[in-house]
Amino acid sequence: METENIPLFKPLIEKEEFDAGRAALDLGWLGMGSYVGRFEEAVKQYLGASDRYVAAVSTGHAAIHLGLLVMGIGPGDEVITPSFNNAADFQAILATGAQPVFCDIDEDSLCIDLDKAEDLVSSQTKAIVVMDYDCLLCDHDRVASFSRAHALRVLHDAAHAFGSKYKGRPVGSFSDVTTFSFDPVKTITCIDGGLLVVRSEGERARIHEMRLLGMTQPAKVMYADARAWTYDMREIGFRYHMANLHAAIGLAQLAKMDRISSSRRAAGRYYNEALGNIPEVIVPKTDFADITPFLYYIRVPATQRDALRTFLAERGIDTGIHWQPGHWFTLLQKRRRGDLSVTDRVGNEILSLPLHSMMATETLDRVICAIRSFFGENTNQ
Repeated sequence: METENIPLFKPLIEKEEFDAGRAALDLGWLGMGSYVGRFEEAVKQYLGASDRYVAAVSTGHAAIHLGLLVMGIGPGDEVITPSFNNAADFQAILATGAQPVFCDIDEDSLCIDLDKAEDLVSSQTKAIVVMDYDCLLCDHDRVASFSRAHALRVLHDAAHAFGSKYKGRPVGSFSDVTTFSFDPVKTITCIDGGLLVVRSEGERARIHEMRLLGMTQPAKVMYADARAWTYDMREIGFRYHMANLHAAIGLAQLAKMDRISSSRRAAGRYYNEALGNIPEVIVPKTDFADITPFLYYIRVPATQRDALRTFLAERGIDTGIHWQPGHWFTLLQKRRRGDLSVTDRVGNEILSLPLHSMMATETLDRVICAIRSFFGENTNQ
């Protein structure tokens, strides 16, 4: 009997998402409208971010780009970022005219190493990007202290961390500027989408303008499924707005966050328990108590990673690599950097395993048994 392939990602799409999409299409207002306003308010309520302001955009990359712009980042500035990060962050920094400065990561959390970041601050440094990686979060108390000590803005890239908490506080409720991604493979999806959480109404108003080609179309008008036919343009803008259809899907997904979080935490614990005693395998150092994982990763010896990927693929199990470090790319090889020894090592060892919301135990066992078999372990569960 042919074995069904286990994909790396599998969004939780059920009747509610189909119903939401149909209702949004039946409304007939296909651009940015009422569903986008509802989605912004629903995320704000979910985060408990009563003193923050939320703006929905087209993608996570758009959120990072606009976040940097609203911070005032531009030509001549430097932005410290972990090299172990997504290409979206690097491209967003470059799009402002600023330059990325590559920092190493902490061995255990795989988040930015703030001790090494100290050596990278210069008179041109205006901001720091901190990325919560997969199953683990940055030390955000230290991030806040670091930013105050050096008078830097902080862009908190929480694309992996929606639904997680830091010391009891929801991610998105406490940082300077937080960005989320709701692309096709994230913990919840809007088909594609992004979101910023900022400190002031003024910052949100600027984002609302910039996301719509710089047009001063009032959000309150568009959120009534209408538009103004006279408006101004006061600065450069982009086509970064979110569509009603995407926001409708996001609302249906957000309503399931309790199920999504609990199932992903359970899967992470199951993986950790089953794989953590294999000598060649390093698992995430977390009990998942406050973590809603977007991905599940392991680290394996660099000399064995490609062979393991092939072994799993032959058994119908997809894997991924998150990510190739930024300083490995041709575009970015000559950017300023510090010691990146941990990043180089992790970049050759990291391996993402399948993780889905509501993932069946039998599916997890297939992945686990295959990995244990590759390393010559007893596969009896």
